[in-house]
Amino acid sequence: MAKSSVTKPLVSVIIPVYNAEKYIVETVQSVLDQTYINIEIIVVNDGATDNTRQIIETTFGENKVVHLINKKNAGAAAARNTGYQAAKGDYIKFLDGDDLINPEMIEQQVSLSQDGSIISAKWGRFNHNDITTFNLNPEDCWQTLPAKEWIKSSWHNAQSMTNPGIFLIPKSLIEKAGLWDGTLSLLDDTEYLTRTILTAEQVIFSAESTLYYRSGNVGNLSGQLSESHAWSAYQAILKSTRHLVAVEDNASTRLLSANFLQTLLYTLYPNFIKICEALEADIKALGGSKLAWPASPLAKALQPIIGWKAAKKLMRFKRKLSNG
Repeated sequence: MAKSSVTKPLVSVIIPVYNAEKYIVETVQSVLDQTYINIEIIVVNDGATDNTRQIIETTFGENKVVHLINKKNAGAAAARNTGYQAAKGDYIKFLDGDDLINPEMIEQQVSLSQDGSIISAKWGRFNHNDITTFNLNPEDCWQTLPAKEWIKSSWHNAQSMTNPGIFLIPKSLIEKAGLWDGTLSLLDDTEYLTRTILTAEQVIFSAESTLYYRSGNVGNLSGQLSESHAWSAYQAILKSTRHLVAVEDNASTRLLSANFLQTLLYTLYPNFIKICEALEADIKALGGSKLAWPASPLAKALQPIIGWKAAKKLMRFKRKLSNG
């Protein structure tokens, strides 16, 4: 496909990066390979301690499309804000420093753009840095919907996917919704995109646009989290639910919100008891959750007898014994 005319709107692609020397060249190249030519790429080096900076400077130092900003480490949200403040585009795409996009993505998304609308896309995972393992992860929200309905559709199974690279956002909506919450170190994208999408009139689905989400070996999330990250996850989901309920407060949105919080409760218990107690209070205030515990058949069989909390502790003890 031929490159698009430069008279079309400028798109700023903001890429926060921290110690991603293995991936950043491939990520930036996937943007340079776009069929849409009127793009600026702003890579924000968030105080990387590996060779990220040198690799970017060596590989793209002569490319006038790629701009590198170096800053002290302050987290991805702060890096995205720094990139946004330098951006000149009419449309913004926040892309993580290890993900990829298909060559037609930006052209297809810009072609569907309308005032007051955010453009979404398909997405899928590939594992172990092997793109041949890529598989799409279809969702009910892969359709054009009013903003509130998109959020409700995305949350229907309490597993919302809000990787920022999926979306093309008009700068005017970002000016209205505000910047990223720099106090959040985990699930900051969930909070930011929930807030920003609810500022829009609708989310328009681009069926020809795809985000390739890089995944590794995924272990137990709770076991990998520090308490500060667990607290950030709690605050991000709590704020997200409050954004939705503030726009539409009824039994449906309260249940969706309670279920979203319940998912985190299932994940964090029993590692972070104080956060779990706060989650239980929030869920109760919303009217309670009906979300089943996502457990193995054995654990589910134990749940009616000893409860899900005791069953989870027992299964964790069993795994420790099995692992020696």
